Amino acid sequence: MKVILSRKGFDSSNGGCPSPIMPDGTLLSMPIPSNDDIGYDGLVYNGTTYKDILKQINPRKEYGKCHLDPDIRSGIRQKSVHDWKAAFGQINAAQGILKNANVEVGDLFLFFGWFRAVQNTEKGYRFASRNNSDFYTGADLQVIYGYMQVGEIITDSRRIREFNWHPHASKERTENKTNALYIPSETLAFDTSKKGYGVLDYRKDRILTMEGKSRGVWNEYDFLMPEHIYGKKKNSAKGGGLYYCGIWQELVVFESEGLIEWVKGILK
Repeated sequence: MKVILSRKGFDSSNGGCPSPIMPDGTLLSMPIPSNDDIGYDGLVYNGTTYKDILKQINPRKEYGKCHLDPDIRSGIRQKSVHDWKAAFGQINAAQGILKNANVEVGDLFLFFGWFRAVQNTEKGYRFASRNNSDFYTGADLQVIYGYMQVGEIITDSRRIREFNWHPHASKERTENKTNALYIPSETLAFDTSKKGYGVLDYRKDRILTMEGKSRGVWNEYDFLMPEHIYGKKKNSAKGGGLYYCGIWQELVVFESEGLIEWVKGILK
C-alpha cells in the first residue's frame, strides 16, 4: 500500500491564514478560494457559516466562493446534496504525479494542511497566542486532518459528471483529459470498523511539524525520508527535521518499515 500525503486547504497564497483548530478539537480545513459554485456562506460548522468564522479570525480579507475538495466532511452544506458521496479530484501536473507513481485502488490519502488553534472570546473566534511553555499552543502547524482509501479512480468524463456537486464535475474540468476523481472504499482494508474516508480531530500524533521548528519542517520519520518518496525529492531541512521545499500537492510514499503502523496509529 502506498500512502499519499496530500496538502490541502488554506496556505499563505490561497486563503492567507491557517485553517482553525476549533476549541473542541475539530480540524476545520478551509477549502481554498476559487470561482467554483459554492460559497463559504454555504458551508456550516455547528450552525455558523465558514464565512462568518473566517470573518472573525481573518477580518481583513473578504471570502466569496471556494473549491470544496477533498469533499469528505458530510453534512456541512447549508443545502444538502441528494445521494452525496465523498470524493477527491485531481488534475493536470498533480494528477500526473499520482498517475506516474501508479497510485491505485487500495492506496491511502492522508490529507494535511496549515492549522492554528482558535479560542472562543467575547468578540468571537480568535487565533490563540503563542505559549512559551507549550510550543503547540498558538503555533502554526501542519496537521493531518482527513483520510481516504482509494476504492475507485474515475477518469471517464461522463461518469465524473454524475458527481454534479463536486467541483471536478464542472464543464471546464471534465473537458480536461487529465481530470480524475478518487472515490473511497466502503471501509478501511486494515480496519473494517471504519469508513474508507473520514475527518480527524486534533491530536499531537497527527501533527507533522517538528517541535520548535517552522510549520513546514516535519518530524524525522525514517519512512518519510527521500529514499521512500516518489520522484527526486531532497531533504532541505537544516539542523534536524524533514523539509520538502517547493510548491507541491501530492507526496507519494512507498511502503517501508514503520509506515503502515504509523498510519494505523493516526487513524486509531
